[in-house]
Amino acid sequence: MDSTESTTSESVAKKKGKTKKLKRNVKPVKDPVQEMDQAEGEATETKPVSGVCFPPTFSVSEIKNKQRRHAMFLKFKEEKRKQKLELKKKKKKERKALGDEAPPKEVPKTIENQRIYDETTVNPEDEEVAFDEGTDEFSAYFNRLTNPKVLITTSDRPRGRTVRFCEQMATVIPHAHVYYRRGLALKRVIPQCISRDFTYLIVVNEDRKVPNGLVLCHLPDGPTAHFKLSSVRLRKEMKRRGKEPTEHVPEVILNNFTTRLGHSIGRLFAALFPHDPQFVGRQVATFHNQRDFIFFRFHRYIFKNEKKVGIQELGPRFTLKLRSLQKGTFDSKFGEYEWVHKRHEMDSSRRKFHL
Repeated sequence: MDSTESTTSESVAKKKGKTKKLKRNVKPVKDPVQEMDQAEGEATETKPVSGVCFPPTFSVSEIKNKQRRHAMFLKFKEEKRKQKLELKKKKKKERKALGDEAPPKEVPKTIENQRIYDETTVNPEDEEVAFDEGTDEFSAYFNRLTNPKVLITTSDRPRGRTVRFCEQMATVIPHAHVYYRRGLALKRVIPQCISRDFTYLIVVNEDRKVPNGLVLCHLPDGPTAHFKLSSVRLRKEMKRRGKEPTEHVPEVILNNFTTRLGHSIGRLFAALFPHDPQFVGRQVATFHNQRDFIFFRFHRYIFKNEKKVGIQELGPRFTLKLRSLQKGTFDSKFGEYEWVHKRHEMDSSRRKFHL
């Protein structure tokens, strides 16, 4: 009896194990319609999407890990670039298909064309402006009664970079002479300049061996402008520069000086150079105003053939930012200021410019 009971219990246990294994291996049979719907849903989910798709409320800054956040940001930026490129190609195809009937191109919004209107913007046909310019301090120069003669000096004990900058400026401005201050105050320098028939005094200031300021004083009656000087690059620091400039009088180009203040500054720069440029030298000095920063460049024309003309930069190059405009010659204590740049009051809007 015992043997028969043990065999029957073993067979029952084996059968139970088989049934358990069978239960594990059996897959539930689904409705074919449901399977088709799921397959379609998976197909829609696994479509190749170009780039990274983020939920509408997602922000990359929510990612705590710095490396992942940076990687996701780069992917997001690349995706935006691709979308922009595709849209550009699509518009180009549409314009090509329409031909002459294509709508005019949209003008991109920039800070310059969104500029806040300035009431002092000069109209070239304004009689009042013409009268003021005919009687101002520069009228003798523009009436060809005087020829410019410039004295360039520095602050006390200038370093090598500032001295080289002054020497290179003397090769750009004709009839310019470089003298060292030797500890003299500007109030003593100005009368000596007037007695020697100088029409301009340029003072280059420096800080920590780097030129950082420029004072431009028109003699004998002013005005005096103080500029912040930055981004100075000498000739040796420039790539693909041309040969040394010649002694020919350069042509002068003044760009975007549109307000009354801008006209005064433009006339201040124009009176630095003699009246008649010598076009044989093919040299041009450019003062370009953009967002109240005045960029100076010195180029030479390179005529490749009758139709093509290139330019070659000679140097130096620098950037000016107007800090103040003072009536009369330099006087830091009792001088009357025509315009002073007050950063917190005047720079409240990025679209407001003064020059």
